[in-house]
Amino acid sequence: MPLALPDLLNLERSMLPNELNVESTRPVEEETLHCVRCGLCLAACPGYRESLNETDSPRARIALVRALKEGLLEEPTDGFSNAFFRCLLCGACTFVCPSGVAVDRILELTRGELAGLDLLPPALADLDARIARYRNISAEENEGRLIWADNLPTPPSGLGKERAGVAYFVGCVGSFFPRSYKVPQAFVQIFDRAGVDYALLGGAEWCCGYPMFINGELERARDLMQHNIEAVQAMGAKKVVMTCPSCFHFWKHAYPTALGVEDLGVEVQHATEFLADLLETGSVKLREVEETVTYHDPCDLGRKGGVTEAPRRILARIPGLRLVEMAENRDSSHCCGGGGNLESFAPEMGQAVARNRIRQAADVGANTLVSACQQCERTLANAARAEGLRMRVKDITEVVLEAME
Repeated sequence: MPLALPDLLNLERSMLPNELNVESTRPVEEETLHCVRCGLCLAACPGYRESLNETDSPRARIALVRALKEGLLEEPTDGFSNAFFRCLLCGACTFVCPSGVAVDRILELTRGELAGLDLLPPALADLDARIARYRNISAEENEGRLIWADNLPTPPSGLGKERAGVAYFVGCVGSFFPRSYKVPQAFVQIFDRAGVDYALLGGAEWCCGYPMFINGELERARDLMQHNIEAVQAMGAKKVVMTCPSCFHFWKHAYPTALGVEDLGVEVQHATEFLADLLETGSVKLREVEETVTYHDPCDLGRKGGVTEAPRRILARIPGLRLVEMAENRDSSHCCGGGGNLESFAPEMGQAVARNRIRQAADVGANTLVSACQQCERTLANAARAEGLRMRVKDITEVVLEAME
């Protein structure tokens, strides 16, 4: 059965920033023809760099789509489908492509077509079913989204508030993964010490929909998206802030298109943007911290979200902190291995990618790796332990809170 992929011009999905110069309007069949098989994407693709298996390469996936479009393959199979879901969706291939092929878009579209043909791998179908039933990725009662607040010395001022200028959208990982509780815990303490007028959505917050979307099921994600924007608007918030880059990226770059609106009526910011602005007002005083850190750019925040300098502005404000950069940083950052729902489908690949990244951090002489993503922190902390490295892994919110104490 041939894939009926629509024109790229009409996609309803997340976009890479315009400045990456990949806003192609070519139909998919023409888009795939612009791949010249130069191999640059192989050098950039973290999955291929670990497996050295051609079917894990971006150009191989493009070739598979072409084969179907040209009738060289009769119909997609489970094996065909798996090649497209064994991808971190980090966007590195699109960023380096000299022909300007929007590889990430072709992959997302193809995932959608495969899901429509009931070729979604069972582990990912189960993930979508959990989200549809529980409104989160963890299959826990959604009313428990604020359990992380129970261990704080004092309750966050944003608890139970019905209206506020800022809504903090915590995300599923920060809400339900105990190792990641410290991220929202740190962020709300910064809010409270800085006197920010904010509110927590609690059970009114649903999964942002991004995991469903990258599984190719945008239509199922749309209800989640509509609910979330209405919940934030009901608070009268002027700004919604996320510590999760995937939530941030999806809200900012996909919500307007998917919901058919030009303006969500609320400003979408990542926590690093909010904190950088807050620190630069001078209203928050920071103590000296003698530490050598390196910063890991999350794919959804940096390369795909366009936010690379705000985290570095934050680190530059902390007296005594020394930042050393890894060779692969900013737009060319190496993935942490935690994206693309690979943790549910092919965890061994994600773990190998993470171990490579943590070795890069050790190679530049840092004793702490700082990121701005709960998922990055989880995967890279696990990698440090697997590699036997004495490397601390922290979220940037933790670093700021420690400097305030």
